[in-house]
Amino acid sequence: MDLVTADEMREMDRQTIEAFGLPARLLMENAGRGAARVLMRQYPDLSSAAVAVAAGRGNNGGDGSVIARYLFQQGINVKLYLFSESARLQGDAAANFSLLRTLGVPVTELPDEKAFEKYRPEMAQKQIWVDAILGTGLNSEVKGYLQSVIAFVNSLQRPVLAVDIPSGLHADTGKPCGICIKAALTATFAFAKTGQVQQPGAAFTGDLHIIDIGIPPYIARSVDPRQSLLHPDYLRRIIASRPADMHKGDTGHVLVVAGAPGKSGAAAMTAMSALRAGAGLVTLGAPQSLTPVLAPQALEAMTAGLRETSNGHLSDEAADQVLELLEGKRCLALGPGIGTDPATCRLVQRLVQESPVPVIIDADGLNNLAEEPGILINTHAPVVLTPHPGEMGRLTGLTSRAVQADRIGCAREFAESYSAYVVLKGARTVIAQPDDQIYINPTGNPGMASGGMGDVLTGLISGFIAQGYPPDMAARIAVFLHGAAADEVCASLGPFGYLASDVMKQLPKTIQHLKSGTNATDEARWQIPVQELP
Repeated sequence: MDLVTADEMREMDRQTIEAFGLPARLLMENAGRGAARVLMRQYPDLSSAAVAVAAGRGNNGGDGSVIARYLFQQGINVKLYLFSESARLQGDAAANFSLLRTLGVPVTELPDEKAFEKYRPEMAQKQIWVDAILGTGLNSEVKGYLQSVIAFVNSLQRPVLAVDIPSGLHADTGKPCGICIKAALTATFAFAKTGQVQQPGAAFTGDLHIIDIGIPPYIARSVDPRQSLLHPDYLRRIIASRPADMHKGDTGHVLVVAGAPGKSGAAAMTAMSALRAGAGLVTLGAPQSLTPVLAPQALEAMTAGLRETSNGHLSDEAADQVLELLEGKRCLALGPGIGTDPATCRLVQRLVQESPVPVIIDADGLNNLAEEPGILINTHAPVVLTPHPGEMGRLTGLTSRAVQADRIGCAREFAESYSAYVVLKGARTVIAQPDDQIYINPTGNPGMASGGMGDVLTGLISGFIAQGYPPDMAARIAVFLHGAAADEVCASLGPFGYLASDVMKQLPKTIQHLKSGTNATDEARWQIPVQELP
């Protein structure tokens, strides 16, 4: 499902109005009518409620006027509060506001704090709110009067329908601009906005509904949005079924290079997860002294002892061993539990540059790479990085807070600059490709905040690459299934306290459920309803 930035949506609107010839007022009419229908469908007993429409003076307020008109004509007790002087309204917003006067829809103008304070007691009695104060063009902090209005609406703790986007939410990053409406549901227009499906934007957005307002498909294609939300139907199509005569040689061989003293579990988990993804064979390369420990942990994987330093970490002298082991392999998973010994760092950097097969780098592999990220530009094979925000910060020289403030922008810039695939983990994992394309993952839950989850994901990506999927597709499949398996474990075991190994063991069932479409409950949660034009 395509997602758009604020700029992309503005360009679609402009082309629809100027090139296609669909009047802007008709787009506003379609938007307001669709949003009103979403509200009435969500609250069937709306006729017994007192509804308030909070409108600003821009086009978002114009949408609010259309909503108020449709609700009034359905016999619903609705009143519009305009947080401006009506004389300041322009264009279609002014035209739609004037229709309210003609019809006798109750309206109160609240142009300043004094008027706002006067009507607070009345507004506090309203049971359902429609937020049409600020639209998708906001890119600075909400201040002054409107800040007080948003705080007041939130304080009422009443259901709110946000029109296009919750007022105060940044449409691209999903970050509140100082303060933001906390909506129960949002009726957005034409396409979901990237900020609405990222966190914390998704939490402020509530249940998201997409309203078809009449943007012609050819215009949407010409603008070519560069962001998508992963969808179960898409994953179903790209995960191939296996022929009856397939054997382990057909499904690929992964080499995992991982592990250090005290971190053998990460190495074993990565190897076993590659097998759970469907790889035919896995060889686990680890420090020689660790192989007796690893063999019982990863029964179905083969092990290879590699040269190590005096303190038991992988040595750069193991590079030739690893490159020799890569013969006949389809993928190298590098980094889980590997440590940051200087010799290990040199090993990682050489393998990244010289590996003849795609490399998936995680954990300490990323920390070692952060010493010299420029080597990514001249690699022989594609590289997939799987950082959490802290690791992404080390790769980019940013704080984790700065990374989280613009997850898409940070991942996209790094992927383009270094010609790498970036899987920025966290709530709503972001997958960034070197070609500027972004995918956002809807699966997963807070119970995944525990050790070993990243090792499982690394193994999954490598396992799908080994089966012949290109790195970009393998990353999408693995990220979606990783979260989906965790959602199924969460449903059966509880919201937290389950283990990465539980997720790993669930994977075959999750793949089966996805392919057959039998997990209808979770699939409904991962999708966004679209309301077509009548």
